[in-house]
Order: sequence, then structure tokens, then C-alpha cells
Amino acid sequence: MKKYILKYTFEFLVIVMGISVSFWLNNWNENIKQISLQNKFIASVKEDLKQDKEFIKRVINGIEPKRQVYLTLINEMDELYYNDRKSLDSLIGIYSTSQRTFYPIFGSYESAVSGNQITVFDNKELIQKIIKLYNSRYNRLEDNGRIADERWDFFTKKYSGQLRMSKFTDMETKQRFQFLNDMHYHFAQLRFYSSQLKTTLNEIDEILNQ
Repeated sequence: MKKYILKYTFEFLVIVMGISVSFWLNNWNENIKQISLQNKFIASVKEDLKQDKEFIKRVINGIEPKRQVYLTLINEMDELYYNDRKSLDSLIGIYSTSQRTFYPIFGSYESAVSGNQITVFDNKELIQKIIKLYNSRYNRLEDNGRIADERWDFFTKKYSGQLRMSKFTDMETKQRFQFLNDMHYHFAQLRFYSSQLKTTLNEIDEILNQ
């Protein structure tokens, strides 16, 4: 009797251990799979962010000449108008160059979100920074970029002739005053947009450095 009890007990323990080992191996394999997916996701997102970073830098560099012209005209418009109209027209030509706004790459991020993969990743600190960047910062940038584009479209259409010919000096005093007001209306948004772009660069660098 004892012989059978020991036999069945041993067999039971073997079965339990087999199930436990199988369960552990399955969990281990799932963990390895999740770690692999997470590392692949982070690597893909970082590649996208490197491209976004270069794009943002180009947009900021395109804003800087407009900033210089804006500051010059706001502070020196009358002096230039009466003493150096050629330079004044040249500055208008610089300001009239095309305006670029930033559009991020969402591919890698949206792929992980749509497949619910991002919810099981365990690098919570980095994942939260990525989610914040894409769901909050990028949305805000797109909104402000759209406003900047709308104001630029309004400005360029209203003064299409002057901007096309780089001709500011033919305007009457009242028209010049209105021109500067409209320029200020446009550049106020562009300046805010530029500050948001620079903040975004800092957030991207935080992610890339982790």
C-alpha cells in the first residue's frame, strides 16, 4: 500500500513540476517576446525622432531670418524709409520667403498604439515620455503650426503685390503702418511657434538620450 502511495505521490509531483516548468517557460518566452517588441518599438521611434529633430531644426532656421527682419522693421522702419529705401525693400524680400511648418512622423508610434503593444511595455518612464510627446506636444505643435500658416496665408494674400515685387516703399504712411501691424500679427504667432519647436527639441533629446 505504501508502495503505491509513494508511486502516485511521485507521479503527481512530477506532473505538477512539469506543469510549473511549462508555465514558467511560457512566461519566460512571453517576457522575452515583449522585451524584443519594446526594444524594436523604441529603436523605431528613435529613428523617427531623429528625422523629426532635423526637420524641426530646418523650420527654426527658416524662422530666424524673418525674426531679424521683423525686429529691424519694428525698430527702424521710419529711418530706413527716409534714408535707405533700397535696404527696406530688400528686407521685405527676405521676409516674403516661404514659410515652413513641422509635420511629425507618426508611423512607428501609431503602429504600436493600434496593436495595443505599448500598453504592456515595462520601460514605463521612457514610454510615458514618448506618449506625452506624440499625444500632447506634437498635437499642440500641429495646432500652432496651422495657425501660423493661416496668418501667413492672410498676410501674403493681402500684400501679394508688395511681397512679390519686394516693394514696400510705394506704400503711403497709413498703409505702411497697417503692413507692420499685420506683420506683427503674423510674427507673434510665428515667434510662439518657434518657442514651442525649441521645447519639443528638448523633449526629443530626452527620449533619444535614454
